[in-house]
Amino acid sequence: MHGYAVAGGSDIALSCDLVVMADDAKIGYMPARIWGCPTTAMWVYRLGAEKAKRMLLTGDTIDGVQAKDWGLVIDAVPEAELDAAVDHLVQRMSGVPTNQLVMQKMMINQAYDNMGLQSTQSMAVLFDGITRHSPEGRWFVDFAQKYGFGAAVEWRDTGRFMPDGGGDLPTEDEIDAMRR
Repeated sequence: MHGYAVAGGSDIALSCDLVVMADDAKIGYMPARIWGCPTTAMWVYRLGAEKAKRMLLTGDTIDGVQAKDWGLVIDAVPEAELDAAVDHLVQRMSGVPTNQLVMQKMMINQAYDNMGLQSTQSMAVLFDGITRHSPEGRWFVDFAQKYGFGAAVEWRDTGRFMPDGGGDLPTEDEIDAMRR
């Protein structure tokens, strides 16, 4: 993984069996601040409850070094070394018979299923829909319609206040102040 795996991109990355990440790449789910819930729920399965809460209660991003340190990804290397690191891992796995790989993966995935992954994902899909249609979600949409999606995302990701239950949109002056 290089660049950014954010929002739905983090769902895709965290659904992969193994993730090798560039050390300067970013991963996170910023819509957790408003207008989204990660439908795969893989943050909690890969990080545990406390670090998943740290990420999803702030909407922050972390780089590859921190992601590796937390155990979110298997490795973090300089981007120039990313292809070689992945090739090395693939070569290591290619010596294992296919039936062995299949059984190991099925056993690991069954453990996730036994922990409730499928029911958690079903709930997360419902919560994702609710976040988009809640008063706060509607506030975010109204903000985006009035000032543009980029401005709404910028407001959200800088950590600015978003009113519970909706409320008044920021003024042009408040948006200008944010950008300074």
